[in-house]
Amino acid sequence: MGGSRRWRNLGIAAGATTAVLFAGFDLYQWVVAYASDHFHNDFTFYYAAAVIGTSHGWSSIYDLALQQAELNAMGSGIGIAQLARYISPPPVAWLALPFTLLPYPVAYWLWSVLLLIALAGTWYLAAPGAGRLRLVHLVAALAWLPVIYALQLGQPGIFVALSVAGSYALLRSGRNFAAGLALCAVVLKPQLAFLVPPALLVSGRYRAFAGAAVAIGVVAVASALSVGFGGIATYQERLSFAASVPVNRELTLAPYIGDLTVTRVLQGAIALWALALAYRFRKRSPEWMFVPAILGGVAASPYLHIDDLVMLGLAAWLYLRIAGRPQWSWAFVLALVVAVEGITIWGPLPLIAGEVAALVLLSVAALKHHDGDAEHHGAEREHDAGLKRDRERVSVDGQRESLDQRAGPA
Repeated sequence: MGGSRRWRNLGIAAGATTAVLFAGFDLYQWVVAYASDHFHNDFTFYYAAAVIGTSHGWSSIYDLALQQAELNAMGSGIGIAQLARYISPPPVAWLALPFTLLPYPVAYWLWSVLLLIALAGTWYLAAPGAGRLRLVHLVAALAWLPVIYALQLGQPGIFVALSVAGSYALLRSGRNFAAGLALCAVVLKPQLAFLVPPALLVSGRYRAFAGAAVAIGVVAVASALSVGFGGIATYQERLSFAASVPVNRELTLAPYIGDLTVTRVLQGAIALWALALAYRFRKRSPEWMFVPAILGGVAASPYLHIDDLVMLGLAAWLYLRIAGRPQWSWAFVLALVVAVEGITIWGPLPLIAGEVAALVLLSVAALKHHDGDAEHHGAEREHDAGLKRDRERVSVDGQRESLDQRAGPA
């Protein structure tokens, strides 16, 4: 026992040391990148869109000429290009609106502080383990390429991760409707967690799904009203163009399938596969529903960038929280994390293979123990039997207590 504990402590120490070194290097690179070009990030476009919204109306935030004019006014030196334009939903610009009252450098770093707080909140709500091991997960997150890249760019994907983690925590505590409301931030980058609300539905968590429908519906309607029919049409054009840019599809199945129609069919099949798993796991703990919903959503997303893969980190944390999972599964999770970390070296194929393999392993888990229903019902019967025994004991104890009372004090 002492030997295994010693090896475990050594493993934690080695992991912590590695995480600290990588996190320190990543944070240094973040500062260097900002120092070399203050505006080379996506927050620049959120800031510009918010200024356009207040000065020209929210229906104009997708106007490329106005975007270019605002970028010039900021002194950014950025020219509108395939990947250099505002194509986010209106709520992202709304979220950036208060920051336009501040000089851009101050606004950028305050936005970054919010992202760091969101990362810490996601860790607090979703990370597994306890004590030092849990802290290693937080440092390791800062050392992971998707997270530091998202922080450097000012991407709101971390807000989406916090939203999903909050939904998970509320669902575990039994506050189902609030768990659905927590998903309102999904509208900031819908492609990152679009399967989570339908997974709530198919898993029988109807109050949570209703909360999500209300929250997302209200924000969607407010967005549509703010930009109007003209803004919606322009937004659809911008999205269609973004979907046609090869760089936006590099991390998806598209480069390997070739035909975009076939790719969309396969991505739809993956999404249905993930929802089928969520249904299969409907009687298990919430982690079993969230993991395939997040994983399948990322695998089925029409376009992805490295920073979007922060959602896979959240899925990994939630999976590692599952009690009774195979002991070797941490090694598979680590391999998937490494596949993402080295994506700039060996490309996205190991990542895509890992996503499919993860869904396969989840499918195997879904078929074990007669899909978990028998185990679930057995636990219920054992629980009921225990309650019955407790009631019998209470009844006997009550009789003894009344006899003692009649006997009077000793």
